[in-house]
Parts: sequence; C-alpha cells; structure tokens
Amino acid sequence: MKNIYIIRHCEAEGQEPEAPLTNNGLTQAADVAAFFEQRKVDRIISSPFKRAIQTIQPLANEVNIEIETNQQLAERVLSSIKMADWFEKLRATFEDFDLAYEGGESSREAATRILGVVDDVLKSDAENTILVTHGGLMSLLLKHYNKNFGFEQWRTLSNPDIYILKQNQHISLERVWRS
Repeated sequence: MKNIYIIRHCEAEGQEPEAPLTNNGLTQAADVAAFFEQRKVDRIISSPFKRAIQTIQPLANEVNIEIETNQQLAERVLSSIKMADWFEKLRATFEDFDLAYEGGESSREAATRILGVVDDVLKSDAENTILVTHGGLMSLLLKHYNKNFGFEQWRTLSNPDIYILKQNQHISLERVWRS
C-alpha cells in the first residue's frame, strides 16, 4: 500500500517563485506539521517555490527528512503575459485541456508533469510520500483521478489543503485537511 499526501502550500504573500508565506501562513505550516504527528512519512518532495518549501519545512525538521525539490511540482504557467481576465482564461483551460496561452502550458501539459511525479513515487520504495505543490497543478492531478473535479472545485481549495492518494488494489483519493 502506498500513500501520497498532496499538499497545497500555505497562505503566501504573492505568486512569484520567491514569495514567502505570510505570518498566518507560517502558523499554518506549524499546523501542517502537527497534522502529520501521528502519520508516518518516508519522503518529502516539494515544488522549488519558496512558499512550498516553507510550508513543509517545519515537518521536515521535526521528522529529520531532507526536502527533495522537483521542478515538475512548480505552479503551472497560464501565460507569460499579464491577462486582466486570467480568471476566465483559467476556467476555459478546465474545459479545453489542450488550450494554451502565449508562453503558458496547457492543462494537459501541466497534468502530465505532476502525474509523472506521482508515477515515479508509486514505483519507488517509499510507502508514505508527501508532495507539496500549488493549487493550479494540484487541481489537475485531482481532476485526473476524479473527473468531476473542475474549475469550481479548484475555487474551493484552501491554503493549505491536503489530499491523500492511496494505492492498494486500485487508486483512491480523499481530502483529509479540514480548514
């Protein structure tokens, strides 16, 4: 049996890669560490973005596990240009998985990235792995395993949020964080 915990980072000051957690986000990171007190963790893999690493650092320190960073867990780039109507543009990418904007990646391309990480983890020896990522990318993984997960469900994700993907005879997915 494999358990993969998928974590959306805690509250951050911005969207750029070096945006740190807010003071509230730092408190949330301590709450995430407390959430795992009674759970076994063998491996931690995180987006290289500062807010993702800060989200899991308290737990990594507590369980003395080195955080592996993986660029494939970085947030999806919707576009390289600023779009005033980004919210509607994002909604459209949930309906058309091949839609890509200038300098951005399609939902299919982004989903392939995170699914590659999950596949590697499922093939590894680790039984209990944590993946720390971002809401956009996380939502595409959730949609892969739950076809009913879409734009509206993405909007309901919290910072932080935690789902567990379990592989036994089949793969199941469950939200385990209660904010």
